[in-house]
Amino acid sequence: QPGIEGASKGIYAPTLRHHGDRFYLITTNMNEIRRGHLIVHSPDPEGPWSEPVYTSGAIGIDPDLAWDDDGTCYLTWCDVVRHSISQAVVDPLSGEILSEPKTLWAGSGLANTEGPHLHRRGEWWYLVVAEGGTHTGHGVSVARSRSISGPFEGHPSNPVFSHRSTAHPVQATGHADFVELVDGSWAAVHLGIRLRGTFPRFHVTGRETFIVGIDWVDDWPVFDEERFAVEPQDTAFADSFDGPLHLRWVGPGQDPAEFAQTGSEGLSLRAEHGTATLCTRIRDHEWSARAELTEGGGGLSVRIDEQHSFGLAVAGGDVEVVQVVGSTRTVLASAPAAAPCELVLSAEPAPQRSFRAGPDRLRAGVIESDGSTRWLAGVDGRYVSTEVAGGFTGRMMALEADAGGATFRSVRYTPGPVRDTAPATSPSD
Repeated sequence: QPGIEGASKGIYAPTLRHHGDRFYLITTNMNEIRRGHLIVHSPDPEGPWSEPVYTSGAIGIDPDLAWDDDGTCYLTWCDVVRHSISQAVVDPLSGEILSEPKTLWAGSGLANTEGPHLHRRGEWWYLVVAEGGTHTGHGVSVARSRSISGPFEGHPSNPVFSHRSTAHPVQATGHADFVELVDGSWAAVHLGIRLRGTFPRFHVTGRETFIVGIDWVDDWPVFDEERFAVEPQDTAFADSFDGPLHLRWVGPGQDPAEFAQTGSEGLSLRAEHGTATLCTRIRDHEWSARAELTEGGGGLSVRIDEQHSFGLAVAGGDVEVVQVVGSTRTVLASAPAAAPCELVLSAEPAPQRSFRAGPDRLRAGVIESDGSTRWLAGVDGRYVSTEVAGGFTGRMMALEADAGGATFRSVRYTPGPVRDTAPATSPSD
């Protein structure tokens, strides 16, 4: 929503469904939660999509749509008023609630029952929910009924899927949704996090999506984590900004088109007030990034949100390494530098320091005239982690411009271990 700054705001938990000749997407805009959930529809998932309608009176998060045999559409959601999973009949084209909301299921007894999804298989309707909170206690619970509106009977061994209290590298598994594949088999997608470092451990890549197989035993789902082999994705990129801005780039609370322009000179960022920030998601644990600043006052940073970041800022003939933690802004190092210059950030394995290792080590520097890297400062990566910052999002790499604007000629992001062209001494964390 334009004008709303900050991470972990805006759109939450979209659900995409197909019925008849249309695709329906329902979600919640946390910046206007009192309006209810919003629904858009389209005959084609690529759009164009309709203008949103709102489910006035259905206040909460994690909405789901399902249709009974007679075509009646049911909205099911985590009701923040009733503190339960609620359900009501809805007109998905107008958003009008057509029945009195009712409590569908109170959960299995674990905390924070949320994320409901309804699926039909044979004679049974399955209600899939998340429970146990969204961190390391997270899990998937299931209930079933022969009617879409219940009553629902919980699985006797809920949660049916969880990695809590295990050494599995993926933790906080939950918020699952089911899908029937073309061949008649079933799968589930779910969220999880990859923690690093020592106690209490930290994650920096946000809540990621995983896929598992589903088998059916006595008409209950059984999760098979070995079913699918997902090939590693190449996350490297290089942008020269001489064409349209790639979709990887986003603006916190603002459409990039309002402050970012590309062309023959590169990327131009202009801030009407304060700082213009253009971000792209970081999906790797080890990586390096280089940004060529050709004009103006700007910088390169890694951030969770506006109060948790680490990076470089060029202004007034100097480059500063700046760390922001909450309301505290600290200049860790400075050196003479002015545009044009090339800025460097990296994430590297954390030094092993007994029981106090963070998730990684972040370093910042500049490229010298001979192509070597001059590292200026490094910090413990825990200060740019979700566990410190809060919220639900992971790290973003950010290009920034001050009120005078800045131009970037190119940006290059490389996953994997950092290889210095000419290793230089770096200040310790």
